[in-house]
Amino acid sequence: MASNYFQISATTQIKPMPAKLKGIFVSAASSTPTITVYDSPDSKNTDPKILDTFTPAAGTNYNFFDGMYTNKGLYVVISGTVSCTIAYE
Repeated sequence: MASNYFQISATTQIKPMPAKLKGIFVSAASSTPTITVYDSPDSKNTDPKILDTFTPAAGTNYNFFDGMYTNKGLYVVISGTVSCTIAYE
């Protein structure tokens, strides 16, 4: 199955239903950047993190070859200045 992609630079709901995170490409990161990924259909839920808060490096591709499955949704929280592309199914 081909992956979908979503380029973001702010906190974004990627998919409001079960998803598969395939990877994150970070094109820019500065000003104390962080990314956190939640298994959540929206910003109101405090569902489990599938990726705990990490500091991304610009020009880095974080691949999850077999994918990371979510049960409720795919919600990405950005802090600082980050520009990245989320690959998902």
